[in-house]
Amino acid sequence: MNKLSGHHHISMLTKNGKQNNDFYTKILGLRRVKKTVNQDAPSMYHLFYGDLTGGAGTELSFFEMPVAGRTVRGTNAITRIGLLVPKFESLVYWKNRFELLEVEHSEITKYGGKDALFFEDHEGLRMVLLNHEGQEIPKHWQAWTDSNVLDEHRILGMGTVEITVRNINRTVNLLKELFDYTVVTENNKEVRLQSIEGETLGEIIVIELEGPSEKPGRGSIHHLALRVETIEELQKWDSLIKERGLDSSGIVDRYYFQSLYFRDRNGILFEMATDGPGFTVDSAIEDLGKELDLPPFLEEKRAEIEAILEPLD
Repeated sequence: MNKLSGHHHISMLTKNGKQNNDFYTKILGLRRVKKTVNQDAPSMYHLFYGDLTGGAGTELSFFEMPVAGRTVRGTNAITRIGLLVPKFESLVYWKNRFELLEVEHSEITKYGGKDALFFEDHEGLRMVLLNHEGQEIPKHWQAWTDSNVLDEHRILGMGTVEITVRNINRTVNLLKELFDYTVVTENNKEVRLQSIEGETLGEIIVIELEGPSEKPGRGSIHHLALRVETIEELQKWDSLIKERGLDSSGIVDRYYFQSLYFRDRNGILFEMATDGPGFTVDSAIEDLGKELDLPPFLEEKRAEIEAILEPLD
C-alpha cells in the first residue's frame, strides 16, 4: 500500500462567513479559492482558502453555521492547526502583523521541535505558525501573488496538526499500523508522527488528555482530510479501513475531489480525499473564489440557494 503523501485539507466551523472571509483573506493573506455550499446542507456556505489553486495540503475549509455556539474545549478532538512559513524572520513579521491587527498571539517559542508562533482567529480557533526553515515545498503548492502579505513571509501550507485524545494508543496505533506513519518523538503523553519521514507537511501530534470530550462550536475543527492521489488508491483504503473494523462512509463524490470518511476509536473524524479534479474543474484559475460555484446536482437550486446566503464581499 502506498504511503500517504501528507494532509489534503482541514475543515472547521464558523458562525459568520463574512467575518471568517475577512480574517483569512485580509489578515492571513490566503486566497479564497472556492465559494460554494455544504453539499449535505446547501443553505450554509462552504469556504476554502489556500494558495493559488487551493492545492492539496494548503486548504483551510469552513462550514458556516449561524447557530454555532461557543466551543467548550476538551479531549477527543482535533485541537490545533500548524501553518508553515518560510523562515524564522517570517515569524517576526507575523508577530508584528498580529500586534498591529490585534490578533491574539504568543511570543515566538518552540512547538514540535520547530520555531513557532501560536495564535487564534477571531473565534478562538487555535493555530500555530511554524518555521519551515527554507525546506523545499511541494511542486503543486503555488504562491498567490495578489496576497496582501509579503511573498517572502507568506503562509505556504499546512504543517503539524494536533489531536487530543483520552486513549493515545488508539489513535497512534491506527496511524502507525494502518497508514504507516513513522513515530518521530514519543513520551507517555505525547507522540509526534509523520506520514513522510522528515516532512512537517504530513505531521500529526497526538496528546493524551483525560476529561470531558470537546463540545464543538464556532472555531472548532470538524475533521482532518488525508491526501490520496487517485480514486484507485482511495478504493483500496476503503477496503483496509473496513477490514480494521471501522465504519467507512464509502466513496463520496464531492465534485472537486472524491472522499471517504471514518472515525477512529476515540471518535476523531478523518476524511481521505483525492488530489483531483481540483477547484479548477468549474472555474479558471484567475476566477477562483469570486463567484458562487455549485456542483452540478445543486445547479438547478441556484436561485433558491443564493437567496439564502448573505454576501461575503
